[in-house]
Amino acid sequence: MKYWVFALLLLGSSPMWADKAPIALAIHGGAGTILREEMSPELEKAFIEALNQSLDAGYQVLLKGGSSLDAVSASVIVMENSPLFNAGKGAVFTHEGVNELDAAIMDGSTLAAGAVAGVRTVKNPILLARKVMTDSPHVMLTGSGADAFAKTTNLELVGPEYFHTERRWQQLQKLLKAGDKGTKLSEDADKTGSRKEAYRFSSEENRFGTVGAVALDSKGRLAAATSTGGMTNKRWGRVGDAPVIGAGTYANGYCAVSATGHGEYFIRAAVAHDICARVEYLKQPLQAASEAVVMDKLVQMKGEGGVIAVDRQGQVALPFNSKGMYRAYIDANGKRVVAIYRD
Repeated sequence: MKYWVFALLLLGSSPMWADKAPIALAIHGGAGTILREEMSPELEKAFIEALNQSLDAGYQVLLKGGSSLDAVSASVIVMENSPLFNAGKGAVFTHEGVNELDAAIMDGSTLAAGAVAGVRTVKNPILLARKVMTDSPHVMLTGSGADAFAKTTNLELVGPEYFHTERRWQQLQKLLKAGDKGTKLSEDADKTGSRKEAYRFSSEENRFGTVGAVALDSKGRLAAATSTGGMTNKRWGRVGDAPVIGAGTYANGYCAVSATGHGEYFIRAAVAHDICARVEYLKQPLQAASEAVVMDKLVQMKGEGGVIAVDRQGQVALPFNSKGMYRAYIDANGKRVVAIYRD
């Protein structure tokens, strides 16, 4: 009899792993025309190392029982601090020769979210987006207002020289010299198609640079984060999909999504929310839901780019319709993948 009592006591006591969900993390560093033949061995190695560092930073948080919000923040910060990616340190320049940064973060367990756009003084915009979520009554702050809010926080502020990288500066000069073939509008700019053609040129040069992370933590909470410098030579305070909740960033209790691509299309298609809605309401598997939006809906709209997504089972999906996407993940089974090209 005492053995049965002992057995029941064992069954009644929960081991520390019994109430834990699987953990998973995925990251991206942008999508676009990324071809093996155009990448030097040195640059490819640098990107792979940076992706691994970002992946490790977030995954270590999850392994220690940390939250999905902390994990995605940690991963994005690594890429914001790298000059390789179009976010933070490596952000592209606007037409006026300044850097304007966008970022968003979302907690799938509460639907709390924070976003900033057009920020110029914050070293890590993703941390400012999180402050908007936790320390303000708002969801999105923009421009000088976002920078003013940043001064009320303990976040690190930097001058414009911090974001100046020669590679990005030369990208802007190339577009400026292109004149009417780039984003500089000609006198007949109001004619049908001229603006669209101008921005098409700009987006190809920029290669849709954005960074992002999605995660599932040991308590079953999902989170998504995205950060970007936007589009090279952008004008008039242009804002893409990255800081728009539901477009480039979204998380709920079913999945978390971060996108990278031609933002105008991702906004129109409400890409991130659409994927999560398909998982929640249509009960579609994450891979099927992601592919339906990225490989069908966006393609029909002629929108280029990709997403990273994770669901509450720890399944990961990374579909993209461009020629490449900087990406990496560790799924619920511990499988680790780091990749750049389509093949």
